[in-house]
Amino acid sequence: MIAAKSGLHAAKYALAAVAVLSVVACQSERFQTPPFYKDLARADGQVDAATAAQMISQYRVNNGLSAVSPDPQLNAIARSQAEAMAAAGSVQASLASDQLLATRMSSIGEPKTAAAENVSAGYRTFAEAFSGWRESPNHNQVLLTGDATRLGIATAYSPNAKHKVFWSLVLAAPKPGS
Repeated sequence: MIAAKSGLHAAKYALAAVAVLSVVACQSERFQTPPFYKDLARADGQVDAATAAQMISQYRVNNGLSAVSPDPQLNAIARSQAEAMAAAGSVQASLASDQLLATRMSSIGEPKTAAAENVSAGYRTFAEAFSGWRESPNHNQVLLTGDATRLGIATAYSPNAKHKVFWSLVLAAPKPGS
């Protein structure tokens, strides 16, 4: 009889443990940091292009403009810009002739496509960058580029630089022939 009670108690404890673990698992999923609040000041930090496109699109739609969608080629040229700035430890690297937006647009076969770019440094999360861009007249003008339908966005981390995280956002009109 004691063995049966011990087995019953063990089964109850096992069920209770499973229930507790289930609740903990649900809570950890519920409390995960949203992509736009993830701290990108680390070597493996990468901005989530889909989340960025969704937030920028909603802002654009609220301002009477079209939504934008992520574009792999624009992401690549945004990445080259962010990496160049991080390597130099300065946004001034974006002014180098090989990093000019027109040069990078030509490198992907779109020399005549209308495009605009925001470069910045110091924002640790996409939410911070997006807020900063909206509050800056020149950066906001890029967010609200009228003919944009595509977006490329990237960050690069430089642990020894003053601003740590470097950003490039490219907005562009449709590809020619689209």
